[in-house]
Amino acid sequence: MIEVRRADERYRGGDPAAGISSLHAFSFGPHYDPDNLRFGAVIACNEERLAPGAGFDEHPHSHTEIVTWVVEGELTHRDSAGHESLVRAGDVQRLSAAAGIRHVERNDGPGPLVFVQMWLAPAAAGGVPSYEVVHGIADSTPYAVPEAGAMLHVRRLAVGERTAVPDAAFVYVHAVRGGVRLDGGELGPGDAARITDAKDLEAVATTPAELLLWEMTAAG
Repeated sequence: MIEVRRADERYRGGDPAAGISSLHAFSFGPHYDPDNLRFGAVIACNEERLAPGAGFDEHPHSHTEIVTWVVEGELTHRDSAGHESLVRAGDVQRLSAAAGIRHVERNDGPGPLVFVQMWLAPAAAGGVPSYEVVHGIADSTPYAVPEAGAMLHVRRLAVGERTAVPDAAFVYVHAVRGGVRLDGGELGPGDAARITDAKDLEAVATTPAELLLWEMTAAG
């Protein structure tokens, strides 16, 4: 089964006066929707736009796997475990909040920053926080988040190029940019597909496209 959620259905958030614009694909903060709490292990998929100098001050997380994909610009990350890094387009950042951690996310660069941040629920609570960045992840290299029983596939497609959708109990597809055809339907920038019991599916790019696909073994 495939359920398509359109970009314009996302909840608007952030603080425009502070240079922060947020679009939430799932129930988030004041935008509580009991019918849209999660899909598989995914509990949030936020598109964030930060103006130069804008950012999120130090705030806590726990029991969450936080994976970030930078679309444009560079993201400055600092956390209470002593990690500090710049995350750029093509990098995958992961913060495993485990029993608890605090972090800061800012746009200290000269241009706009756009990133997609996805939160996954781990199978077990607690543990020791951890952090890593994979710089310039290759298009065909999946990124595993075993704590959540999930695998991220990044696909950048030319017009007419095809990619297989993983066969899995749950697959979440987020179109970062461009357009694709999926099982007779169309996805555009910001659209998402929630696929249950995916089998023998493929996406075909109708324009140059970038996709994030989460392959998940269970509901979390």
